[in-house]
Amino acid sequence: MQQSPLHISFWGLPVAQEGKKWRGMGGVAPPPPFFAFLSPREASWDPLASYDFNDNDPDPQPRYNRWNENRHGTRCAGEVAAAANNHVCGAGIAYRAKIGGVRMLDGDVNDIVEAQSLSLQPQHIDIYSASWGPEDDGKTVDGPGVLAREAFRKGIANGRGGLGSLFVWASGNGGLRKDNCNCDGYTNSIYTLSVGSTTESGRVPWYTEACASTLTATYSSGAKGQKQIVTTDLRHTCTSSHTGTSASAPLAAGLIALALEANPALTWRDMQHLVVRASSPAHLQADDWVRNGVGRQVSHYYGYGLLNGGHLVEMAKRWQRTRPQRKCFIQVVYKPIAIGSRLSVSQNVSSSPCLQRRSRGIRSLEHVQVQLWLTYSRRGDLAISLTSPMGTTSTLVDVRPSDTSREGYKDWSFMSTHYWDEDPQGTWTLLLENKGDAYNTGTPRNLISLWVTSEDMAARQAAPFVGAKCVLHNRDGTCQECPSPLFAVRHLCLSYCPPRYYRLSRQALHPNGTRRTIQACAACDPSCYTCLAGSAHNCSACPSHSTYEGRTHTCPRSPSFAYLPRGGLFALGDTRLLILVVAVLLGLGPVAFCTFYALCRTRRRKLVPSNAESEAVGLELLYLHRPGAKENLDSMS
Repeated sequence: MQQSPLHISFWGLPVAQEGKKWRGMGGVAPPPPFFAFLSPREASWDPLASYDFNDNDPDPQPRYNRWNENRHGTRCAGEVAAAANNHVCGAGIAYRAKIGGVRMLDGDVNDIVEAQSLSLQPQHIDIYSASWGPEDDGKTVDGPGVLAREAFRKGIANGRGGLGSLFVWASGNGGLRKDNCNCDGYTNSIYTLSVGSTTESGRVPWYTEACASTLTATYSSGAKGQKQIVTTDLRHTCTSSHTGTSASAPLAAGLIALALEANPALTWRDMQHLVVRASSPAHLQADDWVRNGVGRQVSHYYGYGLLNGGHLVEMAKRWQRTRPQRKCFIQVVYKPIAIGSRLSVSQNVSSSPCLQRRSRGIRSLEHVQVQLWLTYSRRGDLAISLTSPMGTTSTLVDVRPSDTSREGYKDWSFMSTHYWDEDPQGTWTLLLENKGDAYNTGTPRNLISLWVTSEDMAARQAAPFVGAKCVLHNRDGTCQECPSPLFAVRHLCLSYCPPRYYRLSRQALHPNGTRRTIQACAACDPSCYTCLAGSAHNCSACPSHSTYEGRTHTCPRSPSFAYLPRGGLFALGDTRLLILVVAVLLGLGPVAFCTFYALCRTRRRKLVPSNAESEAVGLELLYLHRPGAKENLDSMS
């Protein structure tokens, strides 16, 4: 088993419960026996990756009662970072990882609390592992608020020195209620890596939700009598009954930690590309396996299949950076159209200004979103699917019998990963079907968002090893000289300069007194994704939220967003929200506005339950971070 020096941040418990569980299992709880799981204490627990946002203090200690309600976080954390040879329970996948916990779900949770939790120490924490979300009741459509959405965006744009924070999310346990995780705005975000489950025998668990946003799957529990996950528990014990997708996400987080150890320069998008390639159908059984346009098998239950940690690590060692991400908006329904019993709308996107220039080399798809404004008389009776130009059909949402809402979908984004690496050129077809009463009526407006890159990713070949050991270190531990032709990047030696860095030749004094020319990577201006030099006028590519100005070689920030207090943001086009904000600010003042906004966004969050019984509401956030790591590439935060 490989050792990982990363730190993980875990979510899944009730807020109070989660943080407390983290400590109990992570070596922070006072009783020495607790340390056996991740001992020694200082080797695993990381206070900088921990916080209690419910009581507003740095100690996320869990509450203990006779029902052990706060067990969820400790169990999830043990899967990732339980110490090897602890003589109490099994070792975690990344058993040398540093781990922290966040207490945030033990009570009413609002947008501000979620945003604070999602943005905790982004230059220190590498991986945020979350096993919670909206109700898995088959009728809820809910997701992050405006501040939490901005926290996600800032995390992938600025976290880990610009490489992007990694958000690993449990896909949900609403299968028994025919729920669909595409109605969960956390797990269907392009910024989260959604993880499903399979049983020991490779069957679909009863709790699994079928949805197009799931990227991969790991093992978890099944029916009564089948094996469950063995991990650490409260009261210095070991359990063999950890269950649900709550148990699957931490396993994926641990494997991802090992991949980051193998190549710390991976971006958040690199990791998703690697997970797609390291997942396979293996022995997993489902009736919906299909081959997409590039020949990969994909399922609504498992994504691309069972995640193979060995393959993930080996590919990480040989992975070159991906080119910048671009977003293309394709309007499909220009004005409201009655759905009737069936509505099929097709759009050829080859002439789209975003896609038609082959000189820009838009070649490969990553995520595909369908943003929908829809009124409907009974929301759960509507099934929506999307077919790509290469013939891959993905069900965005199927019938949800419990969803009787008449609200429809208000500016809701469905997401599919099933078209990964396909060519976006050609005709896309959106199909809306009424699977219920003939009297159901509705009118949609929508657009398709294609997240693309310029490289033909399906044709990418494995590269030689991209890293090597440093030949000569500086006094501060950074690398001064690498084996030729590698580049020195902080503590690393790489065959390429990662995003946010550019190639630079510099002079360095060797210990023998001679001066040498060293190949290194220097930091770009923060506005650039890639650059040719260090100023803001030397950008060669921009982050997805910016537009490249070829004449000035700059990346001005997109003007489509404005900021709310505490770092939130809203679309300028949302006139109603703008009027509301101005009215409240003028009438009540900024302090009252913050209170008003928090109350408006207050909602309950549930753990992704580990069994059919509900657990106390709370949070558990697992953070992974490399010991001794510093800023930028070294912090991997």
